[in-house]
Amino acid sequence: MFSKGQSVFAILFAISFITIIVFMYLKDKKIHKQQYKGVKWIVLGFLLFILFLFLIKGYIKE
Repeated sequence: MFSKGQSVFAILFAISFITIIVFMYLKDKKIHKQQYKGVKWIVLGFLLFILFLFLIKGYIKE
């Protein structure tokens, strides 16, 4: 399916990409803690809203 060169390139690219992504995340971790303090409450509210919609759908379907 792929040549040996393409497979080697894909593996090296994936390893490099993942390494860079992890490094950049660790570098920005301090900034993320400052800027995204209240995100967990937004996500919790969103999930509760979705749950509420499913409950309404189940109740109306009966």
